[in-house]
Amino acid sequence: MDKKDFRVAIFGSARIKRNDVIYKDVYELARFLGNMGVDVITGGGPGLMDAANSGLMSEAKKSNTGARSIGLGIKLPKEKEFNKHIDIKKEYQKFSGRLDEFMSLSDIVIVAPGGIGTMLEFLYTWQLVQVRHIKKIPIILLGEQWSSLIKWIRQNPLKKKYLDKEDLDNVYLAKDIEDCLKIIEETRRGG
Repeated sequence: MDKKDFRVAIFGSARIKRNDVIYKDVYELARFLGNMGVDVITGGGPGLMDAANSGLMSEAKKSNTGARSIGLGIKLPKEKEFNKHIDIKKEYQKFSGRLDEFMSLSDIVIVAPGGIGTMLEFLYTWQLVQVRHIKKIPIILLGEQWSSLIKWIRQNPLKKKYLDKEDLDNVYLAKDIEDCLKIIEETRRGG
């Protein structure tokens, strides 16, 4: 995969169904990215990963922008197959190698609602930026789920000086996909 392409990783729950509002939002977000010619990377599974991959594919095929849908899967008992909306797929045995691949390919990370796996992906990304193992990329937390976590981080570890205020500079709370798209556009322009 050529790194000259701009890529957005979208993390989120495998358990969210198609009729859920957040599924529809992630689908629309990925559709916009496909229209912009931006590649989307997910874990390649069901739920919000399917929403992102299918949204990207629906627009990229229609508008012929060349945007690609990438799935980096992990062997898990509950997630047996990749979703069917992927151009490029790769499967991993361990989370660590998979997460490192996400980081090497991504220019921005969007963290949609999710559980333990999604939180792991968020915190891993954030830690790698903090210790400068990867460049400082925007980490966009989409939806209300994340606001109380950021509030807790500010009131506890930050207040106790377990991290620096600057560590939060690249973490953005986005209430909706419009907020996400603004940050993505700004980043692509170099701002």
